Amino acid sequence: MSDVPPDRLSATPGSPFYDEETLARGVGVRFKGVEKTNVEEYSVSEGWVRVAAGAARDRAGNPLTIKLTGSVEPYFRDVASSGEE
Repeated sequence: MSDVPPDRLSATPGSPFYDEETLARGVGVRFKGVEKTNVEEYSVSEGWVRVAAGAARDRAGNPLTIKLTGSVEPYFRDVASSGEE
């Protein structure tokens, strides 16, 4: 597997951009230079992330999201942690 995360990734199983193997490996996202832990989906080429809007849920029980635009830097957590040793 590559050390570069995909251009677009979603944490929602129904999405065409969902990849269970990649998510299991652990993907971190820096948005505008700040670590975000509540990212539901991102796109590097389009420059946006979808983050959970608090504890709000839709009728199906999925988190409501807000789309934010800016620079997106995804990385694999296992690669970042191995470089710090």
